[in-house]
Amino acid sequence: MIDILLEAEHALALGFLDKAEKLFSQVATNDPRSAIAVVGLARVALERGEDAGALELVRRARAIDPENPTALRLEARLVEVAAHRAGAAGPAGAGGSAADDEGPAGAGGSAAEQGESAAEQGESAAPPRKPPRASPSKPRPGLLGRFLGRR
Repeated sequence: MIDILLEAEHALALGFLDKAEKLFSQVATNDPRSAIAVVGLARVALERGEDAGALELVRRARAIDPENPTALRLEARLVEVAAHRAGAAGPAGAGGSAADDEGPAGAGGSAAEQGESAAEQGESAAPPRKPPRASPSKPRPGLLGRFLGRR
């Protein structure tokens, strides 16, 4: 089973989602207690933009192995994203129609697509600001310098 899981991970890393899904499914079918395979299926769903399906699979994996660190992190992130989307869609979509919810923001579109949509509606589409960088008074050592104790 480990070989199949490794092959599935490799396929997922290369973007071969159908192959990865097939391999993770094969492991999950042969070993229904494999939380790793179910998390793999959740990651495939996430790559496809199927957040709800990914969350369902991740919760299934947590039911199998409540301490699985990957499942814990992925579930927390998916819940956070869902809450953010619900909060972002709430005020804007409160008086809108169902068609409004299907726009780039509701479909998980990129920030550029969302910015273009806002610009088309006459709203400000300024890019998010980065915090200002403090200029250090003296150069900071690199990783090797810190490792060697040079300050």
